[in-house]
Amino acid sequence: MNTLDFPQLDSIEAIEQGFEKFGYICSHEIATAVFLAFKLRKPILVEGPPGVGKTELAKTTSMLLDVPLVRLQCYEGLDESKALYEWKYGKQLLYTQVLKEKLGDLLQGATGLAESVERLHQFGDIFYSEDFLEPRPLLKAMYLEEGSILLIDEVDKSDYEFESLLLEILSDYQVSIPEIGTVKAKTAPMVFLTSNNTRDISDALKRRCLHLYIPFPTTELEERIVRARVPEIEEDLRHQLVEFVHSLRQMDLKKLPAISETIDWARSLLLLHTDQLDEELIRSTLMVLLKFQEDIEAATPEIKSLLD
Repeated sequence: MNTLDFPQLDSIEAIEQGFEKFGYICSHEIATAVFLAFKLRKPILVEGPPGVGKTELAKTTSMLLDVPLVRLQCYEGLDESKALYEWKYGKQLLYTQVLKEKLGDLLQGATGLAESVERLHQFGDIFYSEDFLEPRPLLKAMYLEEGSILLIDEVDKSDYEFESLLLEILSDYQVSIPEIGTVKAKTAPMVFLTSNNTRDISDALKRRCLHLYIPFPTTELEERIVRARVPEIEEDLRHQLVEFVHSLRQMDLKKLPAISETIDWARSLLLLHTDQLDEELIRSTLMVLLKFQEDIEAATPEIKSLLD
């Protein structure tokens, strides 16, 4: 199995600077986790509330290294035919029809049933080779010789059975296919798993990964993120909106506004040509920050106090 060297990941500082060039402002802890995951050749399990940049971390790493991003979106009931591989049944059937007339030539000269079955067995093995294999994201990432970023997104939405399927892949970067044997990665991908903590991840899966928790950022870090993503916004307004979002996060809401909502709100305020927050403006744009009506109803009476 090949291992590639990327100078972009040679130091924690290089990672921070490289990410910033692509508009991803990260903490020192995040850069450290990425550095160690690369050097130790281990997957990294990224947990935290929705919208704090877990998926974006894998995307930015792909852009920084200039390698393909292979993404597997997890969901309940996900199985190996969607995640790992499946056979090209249509192609197998077509080839069977085309080669049916060759069966006579294949069996010509065979003496007895045993020899005929042996020849048919060899003929059938052709249809269960890599030529008829349709790789899905997990297997596709292992086939890429130039390396890749494998993103297994929202793994907490999958079943425990799917986690068991991942164990061999994440330990040795290989997978066992009954009809073919063991397929090893040509170049080990860098693997990111994300979780929104909707359920506990098994200990066996966690043992194979480095763990990174991304919380909501501090006001200083979030201002840097907004400045990188929405550079047109004025400094005073950027400070006001970040402070207001942080005040909202202190409330008992069903879904707290995440970084993605802060960025969307900043862009919305630009479209409305505003340079100052006020009660009426916040009330009319609160739907950008909050995604549940009960949260909006709870926050609306508190707008003045939160703004102060």
